[in-house]
Amino acid sequence: MNVLSLFDGLSAGQIALNRCGIKYDNYFASEIDKYAIRVTQKNYPSTKQLGNVLDINYADLPKIDLLIGGSPCQGFSLAGKQLNFNDDRSRLFFEFVKAKDTLKPKYFLLENVNMRQEWQDIISEYLGVKPVKLNSGETTAQNRIRLYWTNIPLTEIEGFNLILEDILEDEVDDKYVIKGDIIYSELDWKLNKNGICNPLKNASNKGWHFEQNVYTTESKTRSLKAAGGSGNIPKVFLGDGYGFNDVIRKLTPLECERLQTIPDNYTDCVSNSQRYKMIGNSWCVDTVCEMFKNIPLT
Repeated sequence: MNVLSLFDGLSAGQIALNRCGIKYDNYFASEIDKYAIRVTQKNYPSTKQLGNVLDINYADLPKIDLLIGGSPCQGFSLAGKQLNFNDDRSRLFFEFVKAKDTLKPKYFLLENVNMRQEWQDIISEYLGVKPVKLNSGETTAQNRIRLYWTNIPLTEIEGFNLILEDILEDEVDDKYVIKGDIIYSELDWKLNKNGICNPLKNASNKGWHFEQNVYTTESKTRSLKAAGGSGNIPKVFLGDGYGFNDVIRKLTPLECERLQTIPDNYTDCVSNSQRYKMIGNSWCVDTVCEMFKNIPLT
């Protein structure tokens, strides 16, 4: 089987194929981020890198059996500016359409963010299938809703009931600590529908104190983001709220790998900032694996 992955990133599709035990003869990858390519080649040195999707000559490729990709989503996200198809990055979706129409693969999978219905309908018209909306919270300790357009037969995803506690490292360097020795005059937690937990009254400033993007160990995080700034990295509250051992710290790159069900230290050949970025951009591997396992092996 030959696979073509457009916008390959750190090659989460390749991880999923291997995790499912699906053998392939060639894995062709189109990616322009040098750090993501470095990570892929470290883990899968036989990957055939094709460079920019705009420069691919499909006539040079053998028969492609599986076409996969997660085209850039910045122009589609409900959380962004919602520029839709007028955004240069979102226009790259049409490169996936071009590859599909030219190569006519037996199976295809396109992933993207949750978006307005009218944009979903345009993509569905081009690809000939409607999307399936899945929350990776079924397979990991992260709520991550994504749309998948595919002709792979799908079955119900088995839930694993994971929470943040399940993916935390036992020991973490102090450099990840945001706040330590937190004392609350009154422990008061505000929970919203996303499971975000905000410690409110803080004795240190004797007033309302909101900690954004903080989660208890018993909850799931919100979706990881590609932006690597410390404000975008989920944080975890450790302690009971009544003593000097309470800590709020950001998740480590390894813990973020676990949220995306990427193998431990898969991305450790690049800087932490690049790790956070590419992990946030990645697919949740086990969610994709749940789909890939339905591809016939013959």
